[in-house]
Amino acid sequence: MRSIALSFWIGAGSRYETPAQAGVSHFIEHLIFKGSESYSAWDIARIFDEMGGEINAATSKEYTVVHARFLDEQLEQALAVMADMVWRPRFADIDAEREVVLEEVAMYEDSPADLIHDVIAQTVFDGHPLANAVIGNAAALRGADTAAVRAYHAAHYVPGAVVVAAAGNVDHEQLCALVEKHRAAGGASTAPPAARLAPPPVHHVARFRAKDTEQYNVCFGGLGPARNDSQRFALSVVDTLLGGASSSRLFQEVREKRGLAYSVYSYSSLYAETGLIAIYVGSRAEALTEALAVIREEVDRLVHHLPGEEVERAKAHLKGQLVLGMESPQARMNQLGRSVLTGVEILTLDEMLARVDAVTTDEAQAIAQQYYDLSRWSAVCIGPEARAFREGVEGFDWEEER
Repeated sequence: MRSIALSFWIGAGSRYETPAQAGVSHFIEHLIFKGSESYSAWDIARIFDEMGGEINAATSKEYTVVHARFLDEQLEQALAVMADMVWRPRFADIDAEREVVLEEVAMYEDSPADLIHDVIAQTVFDGHPLANAVIGNAAALRGADTAAVRAYHAAHYVPGAVVVAAAGNVDHEQLCALVEKHRAAGGASTAPPAARLAPPPVHHVARFRAKDTEQYNVCFGGLGPARNDSQRFALSVVDTLLGGASSSRLFQEVREKRGLAYSVYSYSSLYAETGLIAIYVGSRAEALTEALAVIREEVDRLVHHLPGEEVERAKAHLKGQLVLGMESPQARMNQLGRSVLTGVEILTLDEMLARVDAVTTDEAQAIAQQYYDLSRWSAVCIGPEARAFREGVEGFDWEEER
C-alpha cells in the first residue's frame, strides 16, 4: 500500500488525575492542536490538508493517543509536526479552547446514551481512580490554568512514557531514526509508573439519575478481569454470544423477538488491575421493565447453560472480526501502540486466532459463572422518572441522585 498510519501513545489519562485535575488529560489533547514551537494551529491544519491526510487524537482512562494517516512519502514531515505537537506545545489560546471543551462537556451531559457509560464506570469503580470520567467536569476545567496544564504535561509527556507506533508502507529503522531526531530533550526519562491498585470492592446498587428524556438509558455492570489476564479471550467469546453480535442472545431476545429496544448490547473494558463488564439498553417507559427482566433472565441463563454450538458460533464471529479488522493499517497501528504502552504481549494475527480457537465450552462457562453473577453487579439509569427502572432492578440496593 501507499499509506502509513502513525501514532504517539502517551501515558496520560483520567485515572492519573486528582479531583482538581479532572479532565486535564483530555484538555491537553485539545491544546496540542493549538500550536507548537515550530507550527501554528493553522500550519498543523494546512499541512495535513495539503497531504490529503488525516490527524486526530483521543483520550481514555489510561492513555492519550495522537494519530494520523498520510502517504508514505510524507512520513518525515508528518512525524516532525506530530512530535512537535506532542512534546513542544505552546498552550496557546488556552482560555478560548477551555470554552470549547466546556461546550463538549455540556454536549456530553445532554447525551444520556453516552453519559450512561461513565455513570456505570463511576458506580462499579467507586472509590478507585478508574471511576474518573475522561471528559472531567466544568468546575475543574475552569480552574485549570496554564501553569497547572504545563505541570501535568511535563510529568506525563516525557520520552520514556511515549510509544510511537506505525503500520503500512513504513521502514522500522527509518522511523526510529526520525523519532530520535525529533523527540523531546531529556533522554529516556519516564513518568512515575501508575500504581497497580487493588480492585475496588464489589457493589450491588441501582442508581437513578432524573433527566427529561424520551428514552430510558440503562447499564448493568460489574468487575471483570485485568487486560493481561489469560481469561480475556474466553471473556470475549462470552461477551460476543451474550450481546456482541446480531445473533447474540440479547439482540435476539430483547430487540428481534420482542421489540423492546432499538439498541441493546454488551461490552467489556479491561484495565491494568481490573476490568468492567457491562450491558446497555435504551427503551421507552412502557417497555423498560420487561426489557430489564429479559436481560436479567438471559444473564442468569448464561451463567447456568452455555451450549457448545453457541460458543463455536461466537468464536467464528470473533475470528472473522479479527481478520477483517487487522486488514486496516490503523487497526494494526492501534494494536501495536496500545500493547506496548500498556504492557500487553504483542500477538500476531495467527496467534490471536489460535487463542480464540483454544477457548473451550467449559472455559466459557467458567467465565460466565465467575463474572456474570448479577448479585455482584450494579445498575444505573438516566430517565424521566424512577418507577419503571426501580421495578426492573428489584433486589439491588437503591440509590437515587438528587
